[in-house]
Amino acid sequence: MDRSQLLFLSAAAVATLIAAVTDLWKFKVYNALTYPALAAGLAASAWAGGWSGLATSGLGALAGFSALVVFFAMGGVGAGDVKLLTALGAWLGPAMTLQVVLASALAAGAYALALAALDGGLAGAAVDVLHLSHRLRRGEIVPAGGPSIREEAARPDRRRRLVPFAAMTCLGFFLTLARLGPGLDDYSTPFRPRPAVATTPAPAAGVASTFGERAQP
Repeated sequence: MDRSQLLFLSAAAVATLIAAVTDLWKFKVYNALTYPALAAGLAASAWAGGWSGLATSGLGALAGFSALVVFFAMGGVGAGDVKLLTALGAWLGPAMTLQVVLASALAAGAYALALAALDGGLAGAAVDVLHLSHRLRRGEIVPAGGPSIREEAARPDRRRRLVPFAAMTCLGFFLTLARLGPGLDDYSTPFRPRPAVATTPAPAAGVASTFGERAQP
């Protein structure tokens, strides 16, 4: 991992750590974090990688936005969660962003099952999973007419009812880094294109001619 890649990953790590703290504390991800993080990611990618870097950064932001916007429309996550993943995508590029989305979704699912088990036991958790699967088939993340994320976050028992998705995104980010390990170099951040495949140079004409003459009987 070179110094520039470390800088981009460090910027993403700082943003997601701050979001995790505010999400666990107040169940909010602030625009004062996500908007500057998005703008800085796009600007840094353009400065370091030119138009190609800016395009890759934009695709990463689009990947992060697209991964959650449907769930936001259904009431399953908050706007701050969508903005955070959009900003992270600008720093990470589309390939690694999708890896983070998958890891975050798995972490959030495990957290939700743990909450359900604590609230109603294992049998209650199984019933909740069945209800959730039926709602997903109907295109619903929360029951029709149910409370919004903002209303749920205002409840005094919100820690037993809500999944802090920004914190799960933070966990998913670091789980992705740990899983990739040395393979991080295969996931190029927006500033750096994938290394070109090395080719063997053709032999000089003089060398080939001499070899051909020696090979003759």
